[in-house]
Amino acid sequence: MPGYRTAQFAFPEFSGATRKLILWNVAAYFVLLLAGTLRLPGSGLLVGLLGLTPPYVLHGMLWQPLTYSFVHLSLLGTVLELLSLWFIAGFLESFHPGNWVMGLYAASVIGAGLTAVAIYGVELLLGAGGGLSILTGCMGGIFGLITAIGILYGEMEFQLFFVLGIKAKYLAILYGLIALAETFGSQRLYAFAQLGGALAAFLYLKLAPRRGLFFNLSEAWYGLCNRYYRWKRRRAASRFEVYMRKQGRTVRFDSQGRLIDDEQEPLDDRSRWN
Repeated sequence: MPGYRTAQFAFPEFSGATRKLILWNVAAYFVLLLAGTLRLPGSGLLVGLLGLTPPYVLHGMLWQPLTYSFVHLSLLGTVLELLSLWFIAGFLESFHPGNWVMGLYAASVIGAGLTAVAIYGVELLLGAGGGLSILTGCMGGIFGLITAIGILYGEMEFQLFFVLGIKAKYLAILYGLIALAETFGSQRLYAFAQLGGALAAFLYLKLAPRRGLFFNLSEAWYGLCNRYYRWKRRRAASRFEVYMRKQGRTVRFDSQGRLIDDEQEPLDDRSRWN
C-alpha cells in the first residue's frame, strides 16, 4: 500500500509570506472599495489601470501582469480566493521558506497574466478579434500553488468538499481539466490564464533556486552593491596615492582599497571585507 498521509482540513498558521499575501490583497480590496464608495476623482480608473486588459499591456502598461492579482471586484469571490490562498500558501510555507513561496506565487501570477496577453495576441493575429476583457483576482497564483502541491506532494490526501479524500496530484489534474474545458467557453481568457499560472509554477519548481528567487535576487543585489563600493574605495585610494606622491610621500593600498602599513603584512583577500 503506498505511503501517504492525509491533510486535515485546518487552516495553517497565519504568519510569514502567507500573512503578507493575504494582508496585501485585503488592503487592496478595501482601498478600491473605499475609492468607489466615496466616488473619489479617478476612482473608476483604478480598476482599469491595475486590472489586466491585454491591449493595454501591449500599449505599455507593463505593470498590469502583476497588479491585476490585487484587484477583486466581489466580496464573495474575494473571500473564497483569500481563504484558498491562506490554506494553500500556508501549507507550502510549512515545508518551504517564505521567500520560496512568495517567488512561486509571483511567478504564477505573472505567468498567468502573460499567458492572457499572449492568447489575446494570437486571437488578434487570427482575426478572432479579442474584446476588452479585463482579468482580475489571484486565481492564476492560486492555481500555480495547487500545481506545486500536486508535483511536490502528490501522494498526500486532501478532503474534497470536506467529504471525499483525493490525492494532491489528482486534485491538481482535476483543476487542470476543468480549466482546459473552460478554454472552449466564454471565459477562455481566464482559463488560459490559469493554465499559464500552472505552467509558470512548473517552470519555477524546475528552474528556481532552492531558497527562492527573491533570496537569490537580493543576494545578487547586495553583491553588486558591494562590488560598487569596493570599486569606489579603490578609485579613492588611487587618487590619494597620486596626491601623496605629489606631497613627496608614498602610501600603498591593497586590491580592496585598504591602506597597507609597511610595518605589518596586509590583510589577505579572504578577510571579511571581501
